[in-house]
Amino acid sequence: MIERIWAGRSWLYILLVPLSLLYGMITTLRRLCYKIGILRSWKAPVPVVIVGNLTVGGNGKTPVVIWLTENLQQKGYSVGVVSRGYGGKAAHYPLVITNKTTTIEGGDEPVLIHQRTGVPVVVAPRRSDAVKELLSLYDIDIIIADDGLQHYALARDYEIVVIDGQRRFGNGWWLPAGPMREYEGRLNTVNALITNGGTPQSGEISMLLKGDQAINIVTGEKRQVSELQQVVAMAGIGHPPRFYASLKNKGVNVIAEYSFADHQVYQQQQLSALVSPSQVLLMTEKDAVKCHSFAQENWWYLPVSAYLGSPGAEKMLSEIEKKLEWYKKT
Repeated sequence: MIERIWAGRSWLYILLVPLSLLYGMITTLRRLCYKIGILRSWKAPVPVVIVGNLTVGGNGKTPVVIWLTENLQQKGYSVGVVSRGYGGKAAHYPLVITNKTTTIEGGDEPVLIHQRTGVPVVVAPRRSDAVKELLSLYDIDIIIADDGLQHYALARDYEIVVIDGQRRFGNGWWLPAGPMREYEGRLNTVNALITNGGTPQSGEISMLLKGDQAINIVTGEKRQVSELQQVVAMAGIGHPPRFYASLKNKGVNVIAEYSFADHQVYQQQQLSALVSPSQVLLMTEKDAVKCHSFAQENWWYLPVSAYLGSPGAEKMLSEIEKKLEWYKKT
């Protein structure tokens, strides 16, 4: 129901408009307080890049963080990543993600980013605490914040907004009547716009998520995803239909689909009940990082990587490099 309301396909949003106006007033005043100095932001001694969005739900921020991290590494920079760690609950913060950190402790996205890139990742509710911890432990040139566009307590040097190219901004209303965290005009103040799927509008960088090789969670075997038979697809991400549609576009024989809440904690029995021994359970990489300790041999996942369009992607990287060079000179 909430998806219908946020997409503008139901008039019930009207009932929530008073709450949305209150939400919008509070968020706007809060941002204004940081802008005029009533509330103060903490400034890091290295450049901070924010990868965020204006709407709730999965827009593709994590693949962008991975893409940006890998490209900056290739250019010789030392990268660190900070995150709120949604879905995780650690005994203490800041939490440094290691190969032994579970998603229950650190959250699925930070663990995934660390596994894919190998860069230092630190989680903390206050992202400035995470940044300070990173800088105290590692020699870092640049910090990327996974999400945090609205976390104005951390000063930033470059803002990237990721837009869902299919859903865009729904009905355009603030939460809870719509999916918006901030008003759409906020886009005019950020440095780069990346559109995941759909048709990019003027000034937006196109992005596609590509991945055709599935990996068995238990054995590590790799196989073309289109070769898998009797596939039961599952996803606990911000927008599961995107995953299912991508499988069908690749010619995967999907016989059933099961959606879970974003950041859902899974149990072995819960997922084992979805498939018979002759079927394949296929999930996203974000789901798989939560299942390694109890996965079955017929469980697979499909890793994807972001591909950003030119020349926008090169321009964005060049602008970030200029920030880096400025910091080195000061």
